[in-house]
Amino acid sequence: MAPPADLRDWIALLEREGELVRVTAEVDPDLEVTEIVDRTVKAGGPALLFEHPKGAQRPLLINQFGTERRMCMGFGVDRLDDIAAKLEDILEMQPPQGLAEKVRGLKTLKSIADSRPKTVRRAAHHDIVLEGEDVDLDLIPIQTCWPGDAAPFITLPAVITRDPRTGSRNVGMYRMQVLDERTTAMHWQIHKDGRADYLMTDGKLEVAVALGLDPVTAYSASAPLPKHVDELMLAGFLRGEAVEMVQARTVDLEVPANAEIVLEGYITKDELTAEGPFGDHTGYYTPPEPFPVFHVTAMTMRRDAIYPSIVVGKPPQEDAWLGKATERIFLPAIRMSVPEIVDYDLPVAGAFHNCCIVSIRKSFPGQPQKVMHAIWGLGLLSLTKAVVVVDEWVDVHDYEEVFFRVGANVDPKRDVLISEGPLDHLDHAPSLQFYGGKLGIDATHKGPEEGARPWPDEIQMSEEVRRLVDERWDEYGLGDVPQGNGRPERSLSQLLRR
Repeated sequence: MAPPADLRDWIALLEREGELVRVTAEVDPDLEVTEIVDRTVKAGGPALLFEHPKGAQRPLLINQFGTERRMCMGFGVDRLDDIAAKLEDILEMQPPQGLAEKVRGLKTLKSIADSRPKTVRRAAHHDIVLEGEDVDLDLIPIQTCWPGDAAPFITLPAVITRDPRTGSRNVGMYRMQVLDERTTAMHWQIHKDGRADYLMTDGKLEVAVALGLDPVTAYSASAPLPKHVDELMLAGFLRGEAVEMVQARTVDLEVPANAEIVLEGYITKDELTAEGPFGDHTGYYTPPEPFPVFHVTAMTMRRDAIYPSIVVGKPPQEDAWLGKATERIFLPAIRMSVPEIVDYDLPVAGAFHNCCIVSIRKSFPGQPQKVMHAIWGLGLLSLTKAVVVVDEWVDVHDYEEVFFRVGANVDPKRDVLISEGPLDHLDHAPSLQFYGGKLGIDATHKGPEEGARPWPDEIQMSEEVRRLVDERWDEYGLGDVPQGNGRPERSLSQLLRR
């Protein structure tokens, strides 16, 4: 199944699959929507289309990514790991040995070439064009999510800039605090590429913001790609067709033609404002800090534009599945850098940057520590606060099993590594912002070369007895057969909702 072509196509698919509820009652984007969504997300409920948000002329779509099934539907796959398999084929390309391999290689190269964004002349969001004094952000139902938030915030944007040095495009997802009907703050954190573009400009930096995209392109704005890799090219590759782009009206940038709403404008170097507080994905409010001011020079939108939003807060929230998609999609790239890694998990309860669980093929002393340091030097994973390393046969997504290994296999004197390094901009725990302690836990089996006593055998039932019980289970009258670990098998979504 091909991924949806735009937000309308996506909404229609959600509705056909029973994954969307239209809310016809008038609902206030000021706090009320958040409370409804918070309950819905935590119950594994549907996407919600609020057709009559109070005080606005456009409907509001939220919780579109809130379950594993919907995330897979948005990408047109059965499992999130299927997306990673596509990228793995590219990363592992070798010189072809025979004709069949050459043909497969050519198809792969053509798929990459076809992924580049292509320019078109017309976009649906050109139905309504507001410029200058006519721009009015109050036309769209921007949420105030939590009682302590400083103002309404745009929370699901694709923010487009160009590197002033190279001209390369960056697309990122950065929250935007509404200051008035024509300006917002732009939350460019210290480690983000948008901030790097801002710091490199001498005067004005042109900016465009696309709202209401197809699910793959919307996701790609949140993907932690290297600065030289175009997020829209990744979106094209994952969609199986190029993202169509159209020239903006008042800035020299291209914007997705399938967007519902586009904001165009600029940011002036060193014009800052107090941004925040904001109830963040850490589960705490981030305090006010100075961030750049975005001046909106034009607002274009479909005649019946739909505004997309997302709520972040104490996990799990809808962003859990955006993060899980990133976890799965980038596993092949991480394995290319650290080949002994088998799998990894970024627990939702750890707000993704607080903890990373890694399973490895261990072959020499000190390898778990090597992997810890590798994680702490790898892109945005470098911001990870704690790394837990387990053996290759441990399921990193089963947190009970991981905790069992930490309790059973760890001698704190020998197996706990305390280090230091960069931390996430939003982490309130360290004494210094952006920098603090790192924790590594080696929960692998140990050998004599690591100073361990003879390691005991792990308890396992014999295969003969397991087969016997499997064959006779119906005779026992005990109902469905539990999995071999004595517990019913749990999906990743069930683990997230525990």
